[in-house]
Amino acid sequence: MNNEIENELPEFSKSDALTIGIELELQIIGGQDYNLIGAAPDLLREMKGRVHPGDVKPEITDSMIELSTDICRDYKDALTQLRSIRNELVHQADRLGIGLSGGGTHPFQHWGKQAIFDAPRFHLLSQLYGYLAKQFTIFGQHVHIGCACPDRALWLLHAFNRYIPHLIALSASSPFVQGIDTGFQSARLNSVFAFPLSGRAPFVLSWDDFNTYYRKMIATGVVKSMKDFYWDIRPKPEFGTIELRVMDTPRTVERAAQIAAYAQALARYLLEERPTEPREDDYLVYTFNRFQACRFGYDGTLVIPGSAEQRNIGDDIIRTMAVIEVHAYDLGATEALNLLRTEVLQSRNGASEIRASYASEGALEEVVRQSSELWAGRLEPLS
Repeated sequence: MNNEIENELPEFSKSDALTIGIELELQIIGGQDYNLIGAAPDLLREMKGRVHPGDVKPEITDSMIELSTDICRDYKDALTQLRSIRNELVHQADRLGIGLSGGGTHPFQHWGKQAIFDAPRFHLLSQLYGYLAKQFTIFGQHVHIGCACPDRALWLLHAFNRYIPHLIALSASSPFVQGIDTGFQSARLNSVFAFPLSGRAPFVLSWDDFNTYYRKMIATGVVKSMKDFYWDIRPKPEFGTIELRVMDTPRTVERAAQIAAYAQALARYLLEERPTEPREDDYLVYTFNRFQACRFGYDGTLVIPGSAEQRNIGDDIIRTMAVIEVHAYDLGATEALNLLRTEVLQSRNGASEIRASYASEGALEEVVRQSSELWAGRLEPLS
């Protein structure tokens, strides 16, 4: 939590609709044993003053680092920015003799060996959440979508609940935890669910009602600012966005840009065609659908909100891609959609690649080495 209580919501900033921003939490890898290494302070020092888009910041433990883009108009812009930041980070990491990697979890690190990054907020979180703070050495992708006004942002937030399993399955890249194959496609989200203010946002569709809810939560003393909500999707008023938070960090910046482009095209489809109106009852199947995506990925079962219809998640992604294809075209994201479609049809995501790498190499250390080379753009993934 923060030291200062924010009794009022920040004003919802003006934002160009459907612009996107991307945040990626990265693993910092030792150059000898390929375990996580607490080198964030060194890497941040080397990155200071370097010219690149966006920003690079610390995360809760010092074996993590977060990159973020500036505001992006489209897929091409996002991909260009991500590659530029990635290249500078990799260059400085190489100089330090360390590596960087995507993926939602490090396959064999032990949380008890991690150290909290030396910053006031992170120390407060550690005091509040105990061992959960170090267990939060997990790695996610967040995608911000610009919204023209706060009421539209809340509408879009709830309209997206139907597609959360898509984003989980497409980005899933955390099958191993502490050396064990969990059987999950995205085990990372199990760590997020442990936090008391995680899960879904409250069902309100007006900013006035959301402000009322926020004031009530402040009055309880449970939260001190919007940062204390770890919802799957949350409004980000200071940016004028909603923030999608369920994705594992993909293993390449290319896939991260593709997933962001898919989310952008989905948002345009939802806002322009309004295929459904969000309802509280949509959330009756939300937790089940989310679990299915985490556990089984494309092979999971999705219950369509408002009905008893069940679909295979992979099939539903392919159907949705056909529906939003015109929106992807208008946004310059056809290439991104086609690349993701191929991966779904091949039942391929980060989790399947990591398992294939382990089956081929037989050692998680080699899996991590390959992941680091893959992130740097020096290796092609195993299919």
